[in-house]
Amino acid sequence: MQPSDSQKASPYEAWRRRLYQMLEPTARPSPGLSITNRVIAVLITLATALTILETEPVVRALAPSFFVTSEVVLALAFLVEYVARVIAAGEDPRYRGLAGRVRFMVSPWAIIDLLAILPFFLTMGAVNAFALRLLKLIRLLRLARLGRFSNAIGDLYSAVRGRRYELTVSLMVAVALLIVTSSVIYVLEASHQPEAFGSIPRALWWSVATLTTVGYGDVTPVTAAGQLFAGLTAIVGIGMIAMPTGILAAAFSDAMQKRREQAAEDTDVMAE
Repeated sequence: MQPSDSQKASPYEAWRRRLYQMLEPTARPSPGLSITNRVIAVLITLATALTILETEPVVRALAPSFFVTSEVVLALAFLVEYVARVIAAGEDPRYRGLAGRVRFMVSPWAIIDLLAILPFFLTMGAVNAFALRLLKLIRLLRLARLGRFSNAIGDLYSAVRGRRYELTVSLMVAVALLIVTSSVIYVLEASHQPEAFGSIPRALWWSVATLTTVGYGDVTPVTAAGQLFAGLTAIVGIGMIAMPTGILAAAFSDAMQKRREQAAEDTDVMAE
């Protein structure tokens, strides 16, 4: 039975459906990225690399016109992609119609897409060098857009969400340690180094630097008791860093194991 003319998709709807399948990984009948999304992923990585390299004056001086031209080409490419995504979003029932398109444009991924291209158009002819550099840093958000193509990002999100209670506890322990250690070092060192340890807020920087095991540079205890306590604090800091790291590692390992088991089940079903 042939579908009636009213049931047939218009050329625009057929083109939009095809565009949606090219841009939305979940809409593809087969797993993996489309060629279009692979090209976009390469462009995101290239744009991020160029943004990083451009901040080095020596590299930028070698070919200043290259960076300008590359930015123009990439900005236009991402603008076309953004417009295409807004058009293709109509295939999703949530984003149909004008109101739906607006809803799509204020979604997190769409906002990141927009922020990735705005700096180029906003800084054209800019005279404020500081504002120019600040806005150009937003271009690094292009790398975040790779998350829409990566199952690993979803696994990481699930891992963090599944261990949010343990991570919250470890954060609370870290905050408590910061307060206790900064208070103790204030008592031990305040009279000897009022500039560095004259108050608990001043000593708090030392606690952060020591507990995160990055060292404390020009802020060091001078009393024997202060140095002994600093050593103990540094040792405790190793455990403080290891605690959330271990929680996340275990959670991520569980998520990957579940994905492997699901893949094995899917393979068995297809084999049958």
